Amino acid sequence: MKQFFLAIALLFALMVPVCAVADERGWDDPHAPYNVMGNVWYVGTRGIGVYLITTPQGHILIDGATEKGAKVVEANIVSLGFKLKDIKYIVETHAHWYHVGGLAKLKADTGAIFIASAGDRYGLEHGVHVGDNVYGGGSFPAIAADREIGEGGTLTLGVVVLTAHMTPGHTRGCTSWTMVVDDKGVSRTVIFFGSTSIAGNVLVGNKAYPGIADDYRLSLKRLKATKADVFLVNHPELADMDVKRAAQVAGKPDAFVDPRALPAFIKESEADFNTELAKARRKATGRKGTAQ
Repeated sequence: MKQFFLAIALLFALMVPVCAVADERGWDDPHAPYNVMGNVWYVGTRGIGVYLITTPQGHILIDGATEKGAKVVEANIVSLGFKLKDIKYIVETHAHWYHVGGLAKLKADTGAIFIASAGDRYGLEHGVHVGDNVYGGGSFPAIAADREIGEGGTLTLGVVVLTAHMTPGHTRGCTSWTMVVDDKGVSRTVIFFGSTSIAGNVLVGNKAYPGIADDYRLSLKRLKATKADVFLVNHPELADMDVKRAAQVAGKPDAFVDPRALPAFIKESEADFNTELAKARRKATGRKGTAQ
């Protein structure tokens, strides 16, 4: 996890254009879609996770990849035998350009109802990242929200009940979603994880997002109390998604089942947060001392 975000930080620090960052990480690149388990499908790009939840009554799409990646997402959905017009709802994990850049196109092409978190709604509808970030936030095509959802809110479609868990900090409205999946007769709790990474966010003196550190603490507390059998992420390498898929193809049907994955990730994420917060506090104290 650390290596991934250090790489992103370096690319931004060197002022590499956004498109080059996407190319470097494979964020726009095609990736074969596949069934994770039950009615949950991976339909994202090589570097950005996007998930389709299917039901006889219609489907739910989680995230939309980059603006260019939307075409990959649509092609993947169709290649699996599903119709774009059968997607009834689109939701998001957080308003960063590489996860929501494709949402405007996907909404237009599917006619789906778009549900935004309360905290991310402004950014989504204005196509901007909200909050001070040392690398800048990037921009994306704005998308109007049809509905808004908050902590504990649910989206029901057929037998699917998707629950929103507000995990702010990474963005104001960062959301992790959970649902129970029927995995060949076994009930599995799946989490579609938002994010808890710092990724350049200013933790001390963030004028645009003054409560950011407290929000990170709240999210870490909530996630430590969350149980999940399956940990799905929007950056596949953070949970070794391709490795698990390879194991699945090789004959391991429960390759994505790992109740230890979420708590292990959150433990490391909390340590990263505490380290970065301590650095930010020392830096802020140094500035005050210089000013005096």
